[in-house]
Amino acid sequence: MSGEAEEVAHDTVEAAVRAQLAKAFGGVRGIIEAAVPTVAFTISWITTEELKLSLIISITLSVLLLVARIAQRSTPQFVINSLIGIAIGAFFASRTGDAKDYFLPGILWNAGYAVAMLLSIVTRWPVVGFLIGSVTGDPTGWRKDPGIVKLCSRLTWLLLVPCVVRVAVQLPVWLFGGGDKAVAALGVAKIAMGWPLQVAALGAMLWVLGRGRTPLKPPVAPA
Repeated sequence: MSGEAEEVAHDTVEAAVRAQLAKAFGGVRGIIEAAVPTVAFTISWITTEELKLSLIISITLSVLLLVARIAQRSTPQFVINSLIGIAIGAFFASRTGDAKDYFLPGILWNAGYAVAMLLSIVTRWPVVGFLIGSVTGDPTGWRKDPGIVKLCSRLTWLLLVPCVVRVAVQLPVWLFGGGDKAVAALGVAKIAMGWPLQVAALGAMLWVLGRGRTPLKPPVAPA
């Protein structure tokens, strides 16, 4: 029943993708929840140079944000994603003893995500297409329409660009920077190039989506 309701609500590809994109972004609260632990880690390290203390503060704040979500019975998805990333970063930094390694998993994640999206475009399986599949109930039916594939490829490019920019800026700092300046630069870069870039990409995607009305064809029911 829920699938049928979605098909009725979204009669174009653009409307379906807009609805799914809205779910994929955490809104203002999601932006804050993603930034707070990184801000806390960066400030703590710069002021104390105590790696263990900085990691404890960052992880504790993430756990508190998760508890607040659960207590309010709101979706914890975005906090959990952030907590996992922070935990992995904490593991890297604690193993090497270098505070800048806290930011390495994020750099690697963006690089891997960019490569995966590029491959999806080249092979004509753009990742945004699966947002349409989640609405129609047919994960791959959208590939039968060249116009939809072309639209989804454009939208996937817009998701790919922020990942490339983050790696291009942060990787050289991680490779060649050292001490407090590198940690501060990476902290500022991660925050400034995190949700702001993502929101910019979302805005560009919505602009592209607002220019067309591609009919959304539901899957043909079996006889």
